[in-house]
Amino acid sequence: MLRIVAVTGMPGAGKSTATERLVSRGWKRVVMGDVIRAETRRRGLEPDAKNTGEVMQLLRKERGPAAVADLCLEAVERSGAEKVVVDGIRSLVEVEAFRKKAKVLLVAVAASPARRFELLKDRGRSDDPLTYEMFASRDRRELDVGIGEAIALADETVSNQRDSPEALAMEMAGLVERWEKDDGA
Repeated sequence: MLRIVAVTGMPGAGKSTATERLVSRGWKRVVMGDVIRAETRRRGLEPDAKNTGEVMQLLRKERGPAAVADLCLEAVERSGAEKVVVDGIRSLVEVEAFRKKAKVLLVAVAASPARRFELLKDRGRSDDPLTYEMFASRDRRELDVGIGEAIALADETVSNQRDSPEALAMEMAGLVERWEKDDGA
């Protein structure tokens, strides 16, 4: 049976960092933001913060609230992987789309706004906010999509407030190992 570790958290919380050890152990990673960035480029737009935000909202308007999850599931099915980390859950509707096809563990990665802003500034991706105002606007957009509900109702939560990247990845890997063991995987 397909197993999905669905990872949610506000932008910059450390979702990708938290899942690095799982990926190094053979889990396939599908990043929801990469799907949105690819769709933004497909539409002939630069994948900056403004365009990716607009395309994310357009996809949901055009194809429904689970649009990005559906695109991710297509990628998962093409890969043939049986253990998948989906990085970037933004709503419970997306989680339910995954649960129709797989056994799912929803994990929230948490960090304060100040910590997340610093991590995003250090990351330097094309769609990362350049100012705190842009950062706050992005947070509001994510909350409007439903990410707060996904975070609040996660099966598990890990904190990235003070941990090293290695400690965060180890905590996530341990959590997933316990889930697999408890589930008889």
